[in-house]
Formats: sequence, C-alpha cells, structure tokens
Amino acid sequence: MTDEQAMRRALDLALKGTGKVSPNPRVGAVIVHEGEIIGEGWHSAYGSAHAEVEAIRSASRPLEGATLYVNLEPCNHFGKTPPCTHLIIDKKFRRVVIGMTDPNPEVSGRGISELQQAGIEVNIGVLEEEAQWINRFFTKYITTGQPYILAKIAQSLDGCIATVYGQSKWITSEESRQVTHALRAEVDAVLVGAVTVAKDDPELTVRLVEGRNPKRVILDSDLSISLKSKVFAEEDRHNTFVFCTQSAMTKHKATALKISGVNVFAAGAGTGDYLSLRAVLEQLASKNVASVMVEGGARIFSSFAQENLIDELHIFTAPILIGSGLHSFSSLSVPSLQIAKKFTFKSITPCGTDMYAVAVRRPAS
Repeated sequence: MTDEQAMRRALDLALKGTGKVSPNPRVGAVIVHEGEIIGEGWHSAYGSAHAEVEAIRSASRPLEGATLYVNLEPCNHFGKTPPCTHLIIDKKFRRVVIGMTDPNPEVSGRGISELQQAGIEVNIGVLEEEAQWINRFFTKYITTGQPYILAKIAQSLDGCIATVYGQSKWITSEESRQVTHALRAEVDAVLVGAVTVAKDDPELTVRLVEGRNPKRVILDSDLSISLKSKVFAEEDRHNTFVFCTQSAMTKHKATALKISGVNVFAAGAGTGDYLSLRAVLEQLASKNVASVMVEGGARIFSSFAQENLIDELHIFTAPILIGSGLHSFSSLSVPSLQIAKKFTFKSITPCGTDMYAVAVRRPAS
C-alpha cells in the first residue's frame, strides 16, 4: 500500500465527521503495518476522541513499528482531549505520514516537532491539496476568528434568480436541489434575508439527503417577517438566529420571538436600516459557527460580494432565459474590470439538466 493510497483512505474516513465535528476539523486516521491496514478511526463528534485515538483503539495487533496516516497534524496540547502525540510516541510508531500542518496556532508544527524529537520519522504533505480542501472551513475559522462563507445561487443562463414578478420556484432541477441540501448538511449555518423569507417561505432544512439541519440565520433589519414563517417552526427554533437593528430590538416582536425560543441579536452599523455583516459573522463565530452558506436574495449576495466576504461560490445554472428578471448580484457595483471580484473555478459539472460551478475567491494580489 502506497502512502497516497493510505492517505486517501484517511481522507475518506475524515468525511464521516461532516456535520458533526465543527468547529473542530474533519480528521481520519489509518494504521498500516507490513502493507496491511490494521486500524482505522475518525473524529466522529465535537469533543469526542480524536481520529488517531480511535484508530489505535481499533488496532488488531501491536503497533510498534507501524505507520500512522492522518490528514491533519496530530495535536500536542490538552484541549477537550489529551494530546495525540503522547499516545503515538507511547505506542512506538515508526512513521507518521501527515496530509497538512495544523493551522491552529496552538499546534502549527509543534506536534510534528514533538514526534521527530521522539525519533519518529515524519512525512508531511501527502495529498496536501485534498487535505486542505476538506478542512478549509476550519482553517479560516481558527486563523481569523471568522466563519468561511459560501454563496449558493440557483440562476438562469442570463444570471436571473427570479422573474420580474418574483417567481423563483423552481429555476433549477431536482438534482441541483439535492446537492444544495447536501451542502446544507455540511455547513454550520445557512443565511437568507427577510425578502427571501417573505417571498419563498423556505424551511432551510435538510430534507432531500441524510444529514443534520444547519442553524438558520435571518437578516431582518426591522423584524418585518411573519411569526408564522417556516423558519420559525417550533421544533427547531433554538437553531434559528435573527439579526436586526438595535432599534428593532425594542419591538414587541423581538420579545415574542425570544419567548418562543428564537435567538434574536442586534447587528446594526450605527444609523440607517442596514446591518453590519461583519458584526453578524463575528457573533456567529462566537457561537462556534465555522461555516455559513448564503442562500439569498440578490441584495444579500451583493452585500457579501461588495464587502469581499464570499470565500466560495456554488452556482447552479439552468438552461433557460428569463430576461428582465432579478439578477443574482443586482446591487453589486463594480466601476471597472480591474477591481472586479475575482474567483477561480474549482469544478464545472453537469447536475441534472443544469451546470454546477464551484469557484473560490482569489487571494488579493
């Protein structure tokens, strides 16, 4: 078994933690001895045993001289669990193969150094690009204190998310909606504006695939949306967050929402009827929200883009023309191509009758 094959297995195992471990990273571990896998594990829930520990517990034979494959550098500090490096050294592994260095400032190479000082051979960077991709949410969250932002857009060929009369159900295919639900199961929260709630009355839950429901975040400056909206469904109110202006917090509706179990917060930017997106994201990050998927509408998409807050675009494009409808970024203003918001395509694939494009924001040059 090659290092790449074993690391690929570790990455597959890491994905089993999707939707369960955040704001921790997704980590898988594989133990190989004489070319044979003798142990496997993954981080299965926030606060539970790390992947390395689970793999060691599952081992079918003594570990001395074996090789451990893990997609993220083992920790060397006490958090919710003891340091993994201590256990690895104690079990007398010969080699440790790592996908990527841990971006957490409390680790960031220290785990690798401790293993090397104990005489263990350490190889770093096997399938590093894949390792970085599956933990991109964690990397941004742990290094900046801000959640990773995806924008999901369902649009026509000419970039419309609704007709001139506001009709948007359904522009894209059933297959595209299934992918959207899978994305919801992966992120910590989905975010929409009050206009989207008023027009579409979305549930913002996972129904078309298996997975846990994300938190629901509603930007509603003056608390205008109906208390009967589906986002306020009784069984999931504790996972619904509404952000409004400071003045709206004095309204009876704010009190009624709080009493019903909905989380209501102020995120005003001083004056006016708009909200500070950065203040919203800071408050979400403080509640262990490491990733947010923005699902609309056009004003919200435009505001996030204008402030350079979108890390990743997921655009589902249906083969139809709408014309003078509502465009995805209708409020975005870019005076010249030189300062246009720039992204790099990661993938473009068919999705039912649609095309599904994923693009990531280019670093500022």
